[in-house]
Amino acid sequence: MFLYIYAMSKTISLLNFKGGVGKTTSTYNIGYYLATQGYKVLLIDADAQFNLTQMAAADQTSSLYRILKKQSVVSPHKIADNFYIIPSSLELIKADIELSGQIHREYILDKALRRIKKNFDFVLIDCAPSLGLTTVNAIFTSDLIFVPIEAEYLSLTGYSVLTEALDNIDYEIDKVFITKYDSRKVLNRSVKDSIFDKLGPNAFQTPIRQNVALAEAPTSSQSIFEYAPDSNGAKDYESLTKEIIKEYG
Repeated sequence: MFLYIYAMSKTISLLNFKGGVGKTTSTYNIGYYLATQGYKVLLIDADAQFNLTQMAAADQTSSLYRILKKQSVVSPHKIADNFYIIPSSLELIKADIELSGQIHREYILDKALRRIKKNFDFVLIDCAPSLGLTTVNAIFTSDLIFVPIEAEYLSLTGYSVLTEALDNIDYEIDKVFITKYDSRKVLNRSVKDSIFDKLGPNAFQTPIRQNVALAEAPTSSQSIFEYAPDSNGAKDYESLTKEIIKEYG
């Protein structure tokens, strides 16, 4: 039985300056689960490493770089029912330099998406681990910023740096969630408790546990729900996405 459809489109940037925290995995699996619940979802790969594009096995013809350069119209690639992506490519490396001289350069993506945003319930943007112009474009078109935080001490330091960087452009983090969590490790438990204590309502309650199936699923271009539906990874992303729906649905 499907959940009620979102009344207004929400655009969410998933962002962290630290690589390897599960940002791309989270973008894909949250988006996939939303799509299975009847929401129409658009993923945007805003990272020149284009890992999200590879996970979706998407055609790179209408890439984000070409859209930003106005060389291509916005034509999302269909992954599955209710599930679409604007792919990336290695060309995106050039975007920060080539767009830097344009007027209102921070709003190029927002302008490009205005026509199609209304067709989707959720737009999820997988951002690069930096605050370059492409990432700023993603932030400026977003309603919310979510930050996945690995359950390690240095991740908390990275969170502080990210908070300061966003403050410089008058934005703030809306929600964080914990990834790569292992309850057997004292450090992981300590970091989780610290995040919940310091951030309170700004932290989702579901930690994403370490799970080998989450690393294996992308090799088959599948979500965790397709690859290992009974795994802890599937259970955790279902729980996390339900939190998102409850708060923003």
